[in-house]
Amino acid sequence: MNQKTGTGKYEQLLAMCKKLQPVPTVVAHPCEESALADAMDAAREGLIVPILVGPVERIQTIAKAAGIDLSQTEMVDAPHSHSSAATAVELVRGGRAELLMKGSLHTNELMAAVLARDTGLRTGRRLSHVFVMDVPTYHKVLLVTDAAINIFPTLEDKVDICQNAIDLAIVLGLKKPKVAILSAVETVTSKIPATIHAAALCKMAERGQIRGGILDGPLAFDNAISKQAAQTKNIQSQVAGDPDILLVPDLEAGNILAKQLSFLANADSAGLVLGARVPIILTSRADSVRARIASCAVGMLVAYSRRKQRA
Repeated sequence: MNQKTGTGKYEQLLAMCKKLQPVPTVVAHPCEESALADAMDAAREGLIVPILVGPVERIQTIAKAAGIDLSQTEMVDAPHSHSSAATAVELVRGGRAELLMKGSLHTNELMAAVLARDTGLRTGRRLSHVFVMDVPTYHKVLLVTDAAINIFPTLEDKVDICQNAIDLAIVLGLKKPKVAILSAVETVTSKIPATIHAAALCKMAERGQIRGGILDGPLAFDNAISKQAAQTKNIQSQVAGDPDILLVPDLEAGNILAKQLSFLANADSAGLVLGARVPIILTSRADSVRARIASCAVGMLVAYSRRKQRA
């Protein structure tokens, strides 16, 4: 996944998908043109086989107005967004699909159905969101987590958040992903709980409680992302200046960071929720078409990785 320039990173993802067959994907409530177009664009790219769940007449009306051909696309009727979410999750539980994709309903509606204790898609792993970012000024794909699901994660939550991101990075082709655990400072202090979490996570990785990655933290953003900044502060680290994953202290910090990269550094941000029975593709109308397609590509690669694990 390494790149020396800020372009072509998502294209590498798509290249990884070219030899794979499209993955059955339930699309929950695609009742806006952009949501419907996302699913059908991903189908044309050979990434997914969409099953559209929602009010069928409304979806067909939107498709007709937008010139989108649904003649070969399966649709399952659901009268409203809450029903669409529940029906989509039920189809996944029944083995009809290996991916779940958000349409035009609110994220919390979809996640409520996913997290329902008896009828949802829970596993023993905490759910978390990972942004897979193509930042033009950074030399490789950068994962940012968690900026969308866990508001104030505990230490135990961060173990799963970190492991989810490491597992994803490995699926994307990295053998030993480097994780920078962010805080406001790079020294451990009881005055900033995130630094205590960072130190504990690093020790937990040493003891095998987090597997597959190289962790370091706490690191401030400057010395996490810049070797020169790290050297200025005499930080000796395999991670500083070359992270694959930025583990943020809480949702507010992560969300602000991801949106700063998008709107100030012209980054594209694909997104995926991990930790459920299947990967969940979350796209936003603010995302570029390129980023939305990349989200589906990442989901496809994770789905294939899970097939191998089951086999």
